[in-house]
Amino acid sequence: MKRLFLQSTLRELHLVVKAPRLWATFAAVVLIFWVTGPYGTAERLAAIPRLGFWLVLHAATWAIAIVSAVLANGMLRERVGSGFVRMMIGAAAACIPIGLVTSAIGAATFSVVPTAADVMADIATGLFLSLSFCALTWMTMNTEAALEFNDAGIAATADDGRNHAPVEPAPKKDTTRIPLLLRLKPANRGLPLHLTVSDHYTEVTTTLGRELILLRFTDALGELGSVPGLQVHRSHWVADAHVVGIVRDNGRIAIQLGDGSEVPVSRTYAAVVRQRWG
Repeated sequence: MKRLFLQSTLRELHLVVKAPRLWATFAAVVLIFWVTGPYGTAERLAAIPRLGFWLVLHAATWAIAIVSAVLANGMLRERVGSGFVRMMIGAAAACIPIGLVTSAIGAATFSVVPTAADVMADIATGLFLSLSFCALTWMTMNTEAALEFNDAGIAATADDGRNHAPVEPAPKKDTTRIPLLLRLKPANRGLPLHLTVSDHYTEVTTTLGRELILLRFTDALGELGSVPGLQVHRSHWVADAHVVGIVRDNGRIAIQLGDGSEVPVSRTYAAVVRQRWG
């Protein structure tokens, strides 16, 4: 469970940081602080040092706020329904580390020792900035990331229109207890049809799409839940719903799938395959 939570959190973090609009917003905020020079930085720092100061400060504080928001989103998913609210709770919790980092950067830049009052003021400012950063992040997230944060992590809510197998999508109730789906993009979380090894990845084909995930094949099989299917080869698993029939050729057999492709059957699994689908 901890491993699943960690991978889900890393995925959500990746979805946030890869959004171009987020970086455009970050650049605009840094530019505004650089030009206006608030908190006396216009008087105390030249143009280039001032740019460096605000760039470092914002990079550190945004990073803390975003990581905290993503962690809160994962930990509070079962208790708080709204992804935005979960993120804002995390952002609020980030005010203390943000305040401490702000004080440290200010002390290093201006060669001053902050007092307790200064640190408290930075924490209060950090609360405002963290909530603002979180709100800006939410507004600049793409559709995929927003779905990930709002989704309960159990089923797809949209269809991405790519690589669909010709099988009717399973109802939501059929996918609620399949841990493997947590690793997929929300738009691909249909009923699993075919798993295959691809280097260090596992390629997962569902009723809604196809996606590569960084996961060992054996671990992926362990996260299929109760999906009816069978491992037919050391590198292939197929669902009952995706099997059209058995193809025989010179003593060897293969599984014909619903999308027209064929999957080899190894001798180890040949007997059980014939018994199940022969």
